Amino acid sequence: MAGGGTVQLRDSDDVVLRVENLVMEFPAGLHQVVHAVSDVSFDVCRGETLGIVGESGCGKSTTARALVQLPRPTSGTVVLDPGADGEVKLTDLEGEDLRCVRPRVQMIFQDPISSLNPRRRVKDIIGEGLAIWSEEHPDVDVAARVDEVLSAVGLDPVVAGSRRPHEFSGGQCQRISIARALAIDPEILICDEPVSALDVSVQAQILNILEEMKERFGLTLVFISHDLSVVRNVSDRVVVMYLGKVCEIGDADTLFSEPLHPYTRVLLASAPEPSAVVDASESAIGDEIPSPIDPPSGCRFRTRCPRATELCATEEPVMREMGPDHYVACHLPGSP
Repeated sequence: MAGGGTVQLRDSDDVVLRVENLVMEFPAGLHQVVHAVSDVSFDVCRGETLGIVGESGCGKSTTARALVQLPRPTSGTVVLDPGADGEVKLTDLEGEDLRCVRPRVQMIFQDPISSLNPRRRVKDIIGEGLAIWSEEHPDVDVAARVDEVLSAVGLDPVVAGSRRPHEFSGGQCQRISIARALAIDPEILICDEPVSALDVSVQAQILNILEEMKERFGLTLVFISHDLSVVRNVSDRVVVMYLGKVCEIGDADTLFSEPLHPYTRVLLASAPEPSAVVDASESAIGDEIPSPIDPPSGCRFRTRCPRATELCATEEPVMREMGPDHYVACHLPGSP
């Protein structure tokens, strides 16, 4: 499917995060390698919400963790403030140098309950980062800051602060996770499927909180999800991934109204309420996803693509511009 290329990277002073040619590989038994993320490139502008969408196993969460160097990428670069005097290449940092930059990029995890220490009180969980960075923030009143972020996410500091995570619902635990991430005043918030484990009504509450926090604290968001409706509602720009590769990138409104890659069209046709711009029959591609240990040659989507030709098997498509801020990696883009 998708291919490499960096034509989609923007030359703008507003870019706060740039990922270029990111590769994540993991050993899997004797002489085998999982190609989890392969040659992925994108950027995020300050104040923007970038949505990353795709099926389970497409590399979304692995990409998210690579942004905060958990674990370190196999190759490629992750850069903060690219081109600026204060440019920071995270992939070149180690030890204390990397630790000093971590407060700028925080993460909210998919399972809010397991991401919180069950033995600690909420006020201590949220205040831990501030305590660690007390030398860098000597004027910060830790208790007051904890109360501020708890109130910001809709929890009573007096009631919630003294309790432990098991005393809260999943939605409340996710609010606590958001408060913990906000406590040390990050620039970028990585949201890895933050609402997928929650009820629909609670999902809406958490999404509203994230939007409010983005405006209140001037955040830039990277939002990971397999739910197209959620991504469409929260994102300014969207990256579509399949089997470790990027297949389409574009402005959210354009990508959802004019999907060009066959896989993007499949996702839209497979939604509970299929998009009007695709035919429901386009979702009929089967469930057999190739193994990331031995991905198909050429276009990785070709084994499920109804339009695949011999060219798709022999030549990997590269990203190309199809319109203003709309890029696709496909030999045969557009409607069938």
